[in-house]
Amino acid sequence: MSVSQASEALLAGTSKDVSTPALLVLEDGTSFVGISCGAQGEVFGEVCFNTSVEGYLEILTDPSYSGQIVCMTYPQIGNYGVSEDDVQRGSIAARGMIVRDMCRTPSSWRCQESMPDLMKRSGVVCIEGVDTRSLVRHLRDAGSMRGAISTVDLDPSSLLEKVRASAGLVGENLVKDVSRPGQDDMPNTPDAHIFAVGKAPSSRYEVVAYDCGAKNSILQCMEREGMHITRVPWDAPAEKVLAMAPDGVFLSNGPGDPEAVGATIEEVGKLIGKVPIFGICLGHQMLGLAAGGEATKLKFGHRGGNHPVLNLLTGRVEVTSQNHGFAIGFNTLGSLIPEESGGISENFDDLREWIDLGIAPVVMNDRFGRVRLTHVSLNDGTLEGAQFLDVPAFSVQYHPEASPGPVDSRYLFSAFARLMDGESDALDMDIAKMRTASWVFGGEGDAEAA
Repeated sequence: MSVSQASEALLAGTSKDVSTPALLVLEDGTSFVGISCGAQGEVFGEVCFNTSVEGYLEILTDPSYSGQIVCMTYPQIGNYGVSEDDVQRGSIAARGMIVRDMCRTPSSWRCQESMPDLMKRSGVVCIEGVDTRSLVRHLRDAGSMRGAISTVDLDPSSLLEKVRASAGLVGENLVKDVSRPGQDDMPNTPDAHIFAVGKAPSSRYEVVAYDCGAKNSILQCMEREGMHITRVPWDAPAEKVLAMAPDGVFLSNGPGDPEAVGATIEEVGKLIGKVPIFGICLGHQMLGLAAGGEATKLKFGHRGGNHPVLNLLTGRVEVTSQNHGFAIGFNTLGSLIPEESGGISENFDDLREWIDLGIAPVVMNDRFGRVRLTHVSLNDGTLEGAQFLDVPAFSVQYHPEASPGPVDSRYLFSAFARLMDGESDALDMDIAKMRTASWVFGGEGDAEAA
């Protein structure tokens, strides 16, 4: 018996499938050999990594991952299977997935299907057996880059040539492919998710959401704040949105280069000052670009459920869920106002300097007046949140609904409600108390219903 035959015989006695070779190649020539744990084929995209321990289904179905191949840093993926209730949109958005070990025998009372079965059924190419620690260290040093996973072309030189000929993320409008084509309402929160939160109150606010690839869980968090959500396409004219007479406008998360979504940025510029606005992730970037700011591509982005952010207004650290590869430069939004920035007139490239000073600085924007820095990344000092002081608008770079991830920042949905109520400073609140304001413990919800 040959070594390969012996290997296949050993695999036959485990939960693993008979192995089909797969190859991962990066555009700098780095390659990794593994085995297929999804569909057969060949996919190209930007290779990035996510540090979340769980939530792999939410990650794969987050439209913000359109155009990307995701490497999961946690060593085993799929151990609790998948549940349809956790899907963030109707299909898998990521182009491919890289894991160290894929579990084929999941264990969970919520499990409806295994990850490998879902990947095969969905036509998603996935590779396992890769030294993901080595891959992530390489991406941290060299930066996110184009790559390919293939089960049909196992020649590194041939696959590398195709990778270098493939399209990158910069300048490509991926939003138009993930936005909903027409206007519609938001479906209700799945019953399986209403186990520790109170039922959504009656709608008090009418909110129009620019759907640039919005996650269901974000919109469901707004629903639990009494907001009725109407989604419109990514390029909906501002005049049409204003004619709907909304109480507020939400700018959603989404994939790719924010500067490639020029049509939405132009419409956002027409809405600022006309209606309260809340932006998340790509929505945060579009709000900044509409105000004349500039975006830069981060070396390897922020992706995971453990990113610390300092709230300059409260002094509290929020552990956040993030997924983005671009950032807005705070100093590109305007010049510092010394009288509102502790007497300082020169901005810092690393915004963590403001943390040491205990100051939430304010700049004067040419179009919309004063803009205050509210949140800063503790990992790299980039802009994580900003508040317009002379018009009703604020935004954050991270995902406050955290699916997957912590719930430290869910107060921001309450802040949006306060903004629509006309509060002079919607972010002035006890965020520690707000974290669990809508949670129900020990059967309290059943008692109230009775």
